[in-house]
Amino acid sequence: MTMPRCRVLVVDDDDALCGLLTEYLARFGMTVTAAGRPEDALRLLREAPPDLVVLDVMLPDEDGFAVCRRIRERSPVPVIMLTARGDLADRVLGLTLGADDYLPKPFEPRELVARIEAVLRRGAPDPAGEVLRAGPIALDLTARTATLDGAPLSLTTAELELLALLVRSRGRVLTRERILDETRGLEWESFDRSVDVLVSRLRHKLSDDHRAPRFIRTVWGKGYLFVGGGDD
Repeated sequence: MTMPRCRVLVVDDDDALCGLLTEYLARFGMTVTAAGRPEDALRLLREAPPDLVVLDVMLPDEDGFAVCRRIRERSPVPVIMLTARGDLADRVLGLTLGADDYLPKPFEPRELVARIEAVLRRGAPDPAGEVLRAGPIALDLTARTATLDGAPLSLTTAELELLALLVRSRGRVLTRERILDETRGLEWESFDRSVDVLVSRLRHKLSDDHRAPRFIRTVWGKGYLFVGGGDD
């Protein structure tokens, strides 16, 4: 499936890889801009905002984790991180900092395309114009925006999708496997920790205390339960 034309910022100091991805992603309607240094990437993010960032962990000057943190301070743009080893610790750290997906090196370019397409599909406007409400939470799935008590929430694509899934499933326990299936759109490794990290990020943005949850309750040994909202 070819996605509508989109702009991808590749942040990697491997010129050969950047050239390969520029040529390959163009076949799928993607325009690639490459940056080999963190400061160049952040400047491009400001001057020509992309639809998605592909971010390598190993960079000169500062690592990709620090760059991901700086991106999240500026933008909710989807981020796919490239990790040299795919270590669990790297994946957890990247997701904690706000990455939407990860891909270990070396990788097949077609898998990167699939992951980009999956992330962009999750972030695409809902043609039905659905608005979800749960007490003080409102999600406009066409505009891809959310508010809490009338104040805007700055959510990444993954966080918005998770919140929408929880609201739609309110009162029902969602297992980690179900959350992965519903929010990723790809065959993921059994990586329960990624769900825990994503839930933790969402709780933080909702100012939700896991010890006395207003919205998301942990059901030990099973998964998560959305308990917020009351009467809409």
